[in-house]
Amino acid sequence: MGATDEQEQRHRRLAAWRGSGKVLARMSADHTLAERLTSLAADAGTVHDLDEWTDVYGDGVVAEVERRTADLLGMEAAAFFPTGTMAQQIALRCWAARTGDPVVALHPLSHPEVHERGALSSVSGLRTVHPTTRPRQMTAAEVRDLPEQFGTLMIELPLRDAGFVLPTWEELEAVVAAARERDAVVHLDGARLWECAGHFGHGLRETAALADSVYVSFYKSLDGLSGAVLAGPESLVDEARTWRHRYGGQVFQQYPAALSALLGIERELPRLPSYVAHAKVVAEALAEGFAGSAVPWSRVHPRPPHTHQFQVWLPYAAEVLDEASVRQAEETGVTLFRRWFPAPAGPPGLSFTEVTVAAPGLEWTAGDVLEAVAEFVGRLEAASPQARTGPGPDVDRAAQA
Repeated sequence: MGATDEQEQRHRRLAAWRGSGKVLARMSADHTLAERLTSLAADAGTVHDLDEWTDVYGDGVVAEVERRTADLLGMEAAAFFPTGTMAQQIALRCWAARTGDPVVALHPLSHPEVHERGALSSVSGLRTVHPTTRPRQMTAAEVRDLPEQFGTLMIELPLRDAGFVLPTWEELEAVVAAARERDAVVHLDGARLWECAGHFGHGLRETAALADSVYVSFYKSLDGLSGAVLAGPESLVDEARTWRHRYGGQVFQQYPAALSALLGIERELPRLPSYVAHAKVVAEALAEGFAGSAVPWSRVHPRPPHTHQFQVWLPYAAEVLDEASVRQAEETGVTLFRRWFPAPAGPPGLSFTEVTVAAPGLEWTAGDVLEAVAEFVGRLEAASPQARTGPGPDVDRAAQA
């Protein structure tokens, strides 16, 4: 599919999602420029004095985001970055310089390994090692027994590409302890750390206290425009600011992103526990709906979800599932699923989607989910018999192999 075709398909999806009266979540990228600007202008004054001068190279409202985030995480200092990719790469290279060890232990499904085009090695000269290759969080034994030396352990909470999965609090403590036994520092990729408190039974400060540094994002869970913060000891953050300048991240003005970050902290952060709780209702109804349908195999993972996001797997080609999803939105005004993706491994014809439950999803009952699943399956049944290319129920064993 050419670039023009893909752009047309994207616009079709956006129009269908935006036109739906019933959705599980509305993403910030689903809105027009006018809508986002109008909303920011209307609400920003509730979280910051708009009569202040605009920020210049990180002062003003940007500095307020840094102070607010450092306080939420219980860290000495914090620095605002235009992207989490930059923040995390700089954190890891700073720790490598301090420990004298360029080796970072992390999961092969973590963000730097999957979504950053090998930047840790290409840009910073770091080398990565993997305590496990299983699609789950690493264990303390795997960290302790890793045959290679490493200076930094990076833990992604939750591990998005494994299904937004988390360890238990006791498992997390044990993994951190295992790294300490090996004289390694611990960095948390906490892009979505905001919604983990319910699963852990411990708050943001307690979780951050386990680590030497933490990165958090403002657009993944808090509905911000962009931006991230790296928090940790003041000396580390000062050094990170220097590298931020070298990386080209010393942006002249960032007030739209900073204001939206403050809005997210003020409005979305307190609501995340309700999203997480309701995601369990939605996930269970999805599992029940597919189990009682003509679909030969399905998987909701994890079940129950650890956060307000989880995966759904079906034995159909991604393009078939995409078409059924967008047609359901166009024809019924209900968006159940968004994008589908081919499984990165395993038997052919297996696809997955990521489900997010946010404020609009709180209106859905289990009955609403069951009805939407039935509508969705009806569109799959109407597709060509060749649409389902995946294996049958035996895929369950293959997917776990």
